[in-house]
Amino acid sequence: MNNKNFENSLKRISQTVPPIWFMRQAGRYHSHYQNLKKKYSFEQLCKTPELAAEVAYGPVKEFDFDVAILFSDILFILEGLGLGLKFNPGPIFSQYITKDNFKNFSDLDKAFNHLNFQADALKLTREMLPKSKSLIGFVGGPWTLLRFATGKTKEKLQYEDFHMEYMKNVILPLLEMNIGLQLKSGAEIVMIFDSSLYDLDSVIFSNQYIGLIKNLTNKFPEKIGYYSRGRNIKELIPFMDFPLAGMGFDKNISLNDVFLNSNSGFVQGNFDENLMLLSENDFLIELKKFIQEIKAIDNYNGWVCGLGHGINKNTPEKNVHLFIETIRNKFK
Repeated sequence: MNNKNFENSLKRISQTVPPIWFMRQAGRYHSHYQNLKKKYSFEQLCKTPELAAEVAYGPVKEFDFDVAILFSDILFILEGLGLGLKFNPGPIFSQYITKDNFKNFSDLDKAFNHLNFQADALKLTREMLPKSKSLIGFVGGPWTLLRFATGKTKEKLQYEDFHMEYMKNVILPLLEMNIGLQLKSGAEIVMIFDSSLYDLDSVIFSNQYIGLIKNLTNKFPEKIGYYSRGRNIKELIPFMDFPLAGMGFDKNISLNDVFLNSNSGFVQGNFDENLMLLSENDFLIELKKFIQEIKAIDNYNGWVCGLGHGINKNTPEKNVHLFIETIRNKFK
């Protein structure tokens, strides 16, 4: 019960047509989601398993993506820890962690039990999906979650010692529990989305943070995918030695450089998500350039076609159809 093309990419098996999925493929750009949102709140769509499955299946049915993604949010972990989360429409916390109070938000069992709706959502999504489609889960990266937990999402987060303590003792073990839950509930792999990693000091990143991700991947060999934004290729090369299922890359990373330094697991990306907003003709011109760049790579076995980050809410649905049709036609 999985997508053969996606399975081939995980194993670096040669194939002509790559699997395709987008970060945030179930979301605000899609009329299917918009219609459901008229009836239900974002929290209801995420926490009602039947609705979460319907949202996740929507873009697979409409656009024929190869992979469905659990419909949820990375921040429910923090809600489970007691930070009081609401969406209006973006996330709003009732309180944040500080060096004086962070130990008050560390009940792992309570936080884990709060996430049971994800297990039910995954099971129902798998039942709804055709057998030819894959299903993946996701969690947030430790630093990305820490930024939200401290309320520093729109400004640079100045590193303090308690940050590492909280990531090691609370966020990391809770992520391990959450990843295990998703894998047991039907996710073939679980992505770690570390989209807010760009402002972490490079020394701390290299000497300490990488070790956190390595510890997680060692617990679930070849079952975790990792995506980060805002780091350079030299900083990311060490991750390629971890037992990851694969890695996703933002628009600023050369996939040619990735394939030169990586020999296992999938490589996802990394068409500029902003180019999806262009008029049809301009969009197709840019997409053809991207295709030429991929085809110029000597060996791109393992490639999973996708965007450099989440799809923009203003993306025309026509461009999503054109993207998938064009990729499949040009690589068949």
